[in-house]
Amino acid sequence: MDGGKKFLWQGVIRHYREYLPIKKDDCIVTLLEGNTPLIPSRRLAAEIGKNTEIFFKFEGLNPTGSFKDRGMTVAISRAKEEGASAVICASTGNTSASAAAYAARAGMKAIVLIPEGKIALGKLSQAMMHGALVVQLEGNFDEALEIVRALGEKYKVEIVNSINPYRIEGQKTASFEICDVLGQPPDQHFLPVGNAGNITAYWKGYKEYNAKGKTKSLPHMNGFQAEGSAPIVRGYPIKNPETLATAIRIGNPASWKSAEAARDESEGVIDMVSDDEIVKAYKYLGRNVGIFCEPASAASVAGLFKMKEKGARFDGQKIVCTLTGHGLKDPDNAIKFSEPTLKLPAKIDTVVNALQLEKR
Repeated sequence: MDGGKKFLWQGVIRHYREYLPIKKDDCIVTLLEGNTPLIPSRRLAAEIGKNTEIFFKFEGLNPTGSFKDRGMTVAISRAKEEGASAVICASTGNTSASAAAYAARAGMKAIVLIPEGKIALGKLSQAMMHGALVVQLEGNFDEALEIVRALGEKYKVEIVNSINPYRIEGQKTASFEICDVLGQPPDQHFLPVGNAGNITAYWKGYKEYNAKGKTKSLPHMNGFQAEGSAPIVRGYPIKNPETLATAIRIGNPASWKSAEAARDESEGVIDMVSDDEIVKAYKYLGRNVGIFCEPASAASVAGLFKMKEKGARFDGQKIVCTLTGHGLKDPDNAIKFSEPTLKLPAKIDTVVNALQLEKR
């Protein structure tokens, strides 16, 4: 409540309270996350199949610009209920930004461990601006997470990576929103897969809605890793994962087994896409759909393109692609993969000639 006026949207915890493990109202830490748009694309749908419908769940419009806020509001709120004063996470970027923001909101100390030189500046700047203690490690994400696990066991800091089950609880609310908007689950759901918490969470949410009788069907869950960072596809951890899609540059996912369960139970797939395929989808979304997402987000659409090319048919189906983060998270790659800007003298004739404009 504010000045006698009630907010229409009060964040995912209050909106989906019966599905979430938060008991104390005064411990809810929210930035009014969730309620992100489900954006249709007739143009892409026409390319994918006859009478196909395609929607993008654009999680880049959460408060810190990624889907991580859904899980973080629950994880930080639960930590507050338990009297925690400090939280810690390992991160390739988005988790650190979200943890720092929600910890600041809660009045807690945030510590984030990141791989040195392996984080997009948009994300690093967020964590720093929110006052987190940022530690750059000479190693990769998986090594950082091992250290975080050890610190969480021995010291008074709450881990807020997706190994924290409350993160998964919050992230599942995205599937609730999709069902609420469509009136049913999609037939197919495509997601990027990094640490694999998101595909785990969406599947959990779909099953819970189905068990409550709110829906009558379940989707096929299709997750896509980057080719140079595809441990689930290859069947073994990747010691030094590499991909330009930094948000999914993870060689040993924390939610590996539950991601496989989501794939198997839903009769979906977990496959991999190359960096070139990711960039193609990344540029397609910006230039043909009008959505600017970070490269890792585009792995979901790259996966859709790949399945179509391999002969999958989607005629008459509803498809949702999750876009996990906003493009402003990674401005360097946006500039790198765009056409160079024109540099011209400030003379109207020169500008007209360069642009080849026609007179009215």
